[in-house]
Amino acid sequence: MKPTSLRTPTLRLEQRAFTLIELLVVIAIIAILAGMLLPSLGRAKMKAKSMTCLNNLHQMGLSLVFYAGDNRGYFPERRSDKRWPTQLRPGFRVLSTLQCSEDRRRPTAAQAATAEKDPDSAMISYIFNGWNDYFRESLKISDVGAMLGKSIPESAIPSPTLTIVFGEKLTNSDNFYMDFLENGGNEVTELVRNRHMSSGPKAKDGASNYTFADGHAESIRYRGVLYPLNLWAVTDLFRTNRAMSN
Repeated sequence: MKPTSLRTPTLRLEQRAFTLIELLVVIAIIAILAGMLLPSLGRAKMKAKSMTCLNNLHQMGLSLVFYAGDNRGYFPERRSDKRWPTQLRPGFRVLSTLQCSEDRRRPTAAQAATAEKDPDSAMISYIFNGWNDYFRESLKISDVGAMLGKSIPESAIPSPTLTIVFGEKLTNSDNFYMDFLENGGNEVTELVRNRHMSSGPKAKDGASNYTFADGHAESIRYRGVLYPLNLWAVTDLFRTNRAMSN
């Protein structure tokens, strides 16, 4: 009697290629997932840039507090040279603090070469409160030119946690000061209120970053800066009469 064979039959795995329809389904699924993820990644990137800008303004706030502490409680005086970037330079040191990463302008070679010696010539994304309402109501000075050499003490600001010192200005603005009494009001002509998280450059949404008189920095939505109160103003008259809802 012959022994029974114990060999196991070889199993052959059939291989087949994806059909065109299956490939199209996979591609469609990938496209859908990418469409879901990319907006989130884009928003995360915009948020990160906004936080970098906010950190810059927080540093500027600390510089402001240190300056006032060294100057009998006064903020930097208005000047036509050695303006606030130069006066506050010891507090922030790194010149890139003056530029928001969302500001499309980039420093020229000339700016980069001279900025270390003259911070006023650096690439600057921020604008400083010109305190026009305080000078007009308290010092009876209505001519912006006559405000040179003048400053405001911390004690003259009734609501330091709600009064803006630094804000973001338009990319093409060369203004150092936010003046109510210039060109119909710089809060209209020089400020950008939607630099971050906005649906478009002319959209009335998004937000910008600000530093307040107590030194803190925060992001405020488009309409929250000028309404229901104008947070650039010190006096009650200007805070209410210069409020804008649009």
